Amino acid sequence: MRHDLAERLEHWYRTRDLTGRVPDDPITFPRRYHAAEDQAVAGLIAASLAYGHVKAFWPAVERLLAMMGSSPAEWLRRFDHRVQRPKFRALYYRFSDSNDLLAFFLILKTLLDRHGSLRAFFEHLHHPEDPDIGPLLGRYVETAMAVDTRMVYGHRRKPDGLRHLFSGPARGGASKRLCLYLRWMVRPADGIDLGLWPAIAPSKLIMPLDAHVVRISRYLGLTRRKSAGWLMAQEVTAHLRRMCPEDPVKYDFALCHFGMSGDVRSRR
Repeated sequence: MRHDLAERLEHWYRTRDLTGRVPDDPITFPRRYHAAEDQAVAGLIAASLAYGHVKAFWPAVERLLAMMGSSPAEWLRRFDHRVQRPKFRALYYRFSDSNDLLAFFLILKTLLDRHGSLRAFFEHLHHPEDPDIGPLLGRYVETAMAVDTRMVYGHRRKPDGLRHLFSGPARGGASKRLCLYLRWMVRPADGIDLGLWPAIAPSKLIMPLDAHVVRISRYLGLTRRKSAGWLMAQEVTAHLRRMCPEDPVKYDFALCHFGMSGDVRSRR
């Protein structure tokens, strides 16, 4: 059964026109840029806001990236919260208001200034002995939340609207958006993912759990868990790792868009 499933997943990956679905997936945002640094910055912004219905977060990402011009990385290096505050007054997305987005960019600029690039920062957080990317994501959130944002809020507290943009696995959540971002950056370039950070092994990636992947994973018997949290993400990844040890999340894009297509329906 497991061998048969592995063959089917590989067939989906090899024969489906997956690259044709890129324009309808948030991976399209970083793929608009040619420079690796711009792709990394645009990708983190897009992934951090990629929750809720695609028709809701898509315009929010478009507005932010349009404001940043042709080089998001260069814009972020020049970012000054005092200069940009008036431009952010009309910007928000669901749980995050204009101040939360302003603080989000302040944090990203601080991390960029400290390490020179997002690649250097995430590779600094990566420990090869970690069993998967869970500890790396925890270090990312911890480091980001330690950045001083009082100049934005006027107090030390980090509001929930900001914390929502840095959602790690520490509290049991699936951390879907950060898993998605690392998939984009780490997996070998295949017309979908970008393969920009080879220092992090694809074998350490964890499956990003969106509603479609959860439904298909249950349908295929990759998980029996009811709660779509970190433990489910690890369980699904563990099954996929047996089929492809070196690159367990290679089937993520295929599973997600296969679920979106409606070809597989929910069953009890």
